[in-house]
Amino acid sequence: YYWNNVVKGLVLLRVMRSFGVNKLIFSSTAAVYGEPVLLPITERHPTVPVNPYGHSKLIFEQMLDWQEKAHGLQYVTFRYFNAAGAFAGRGEDHRPESHLIPLILQRAIQEDPSKDPLPVFGSDYPTPDGTCLRDYIHVRDLALAHVLALEKLDGLQERVFNLGNEKGFTVLEVIRTAVQISGRDIPYRLVDRRPGDPAVLVASSQKASKVLGWRAQYPDLEGIIASAWEWHQKFPDGYAE
Repeated sequence: YYWNNVVKGLVLLRVMRSFGVNKLIFSSTAAVYGEPVLLPITERHPTVPVNPYGHSKLIFEQMLDWQEKAHGLQYVTFRYFNAAGAFAGRGEDHRPESHLIPLILQRAIQEDPSKDPLPVFGSDYPTPDGTCLRDYIHVRDLALAHVLALEKLDGLQERVFNLGNEKGFTVLEVIRTAVQISGRDIPYRLVDRRPGDPAVLVASSQKASKVLGWRAQYPDLEGIIASAWEWHQKFPDGYAE
């Protein structure tokens, strides 16, 4: 994480300066906040990451701030909550896969998912069913925010924006919704918590709405999962040839 987000981030900024490029939209993460003390999370929430991924992103955010002060960089930082869904024939295919919704839908596609039940990390969190609760945002809504930021970047005073749907769903709620949409059985097993996983992450996106005029077009979990399910059915092996 530090190699990619900090070291290579510094290289990127140096190369941008050498070529006179002074505009940047940065994809950051809600992981910069750590364990929330107030919900929903606004951009003024303390940034106390609980894992190296969030910490490395926060360092680069701070580098951008100093780059603006020293060299006039015009930038916007978007703190993504849980990006998901598919659009225009493009979906999620990470190697190895680590995102919840594609992991769930991979089980739905399998002929016998009972051989590989989905591990659900933690069942004793202070949430309605004991599993982690997250705010999911469709990838097309993220793209729309980028376009709006580019259009307004000249003269923009605000630099940091949350991007989320302002509502949260537990892991088990996501699984149940995927079962409903796919019509398939999706077995899972409860296992121990992973270190560094906050119990609840839910955004306030009011600042993006007010300053950028941004509104989520996919506010419902059903629509997000349905778009992902359509893509996974067409590409059960992802982008593999």
